[in-house]
Amino acid sequence: MAPPRLRPGPIAPGDLPSGAKLPGERELAETYGVAVGTARHATKELRDRELVKTLPGKGTFVI
Repeated sequence: MAPPRLRPGPIAPGDLPSGAKLPGERELAETYGVAVGTARHATKELRDRELVKTLPGKGTFVI
């Protein structure tokens, strides 16, 4: 089964400035009503698209 497409959110229209920290995966999952694994997959897709960068122990930030 193909993974679901990302819904447009605050990054797409530029609502989050470069350097803004994203919520953690658990918080994203709760906010969007999805499993933590789905939030993790979405975060990975954003990294793959070079929209965000994850710094271990610090968080995920908009590039």
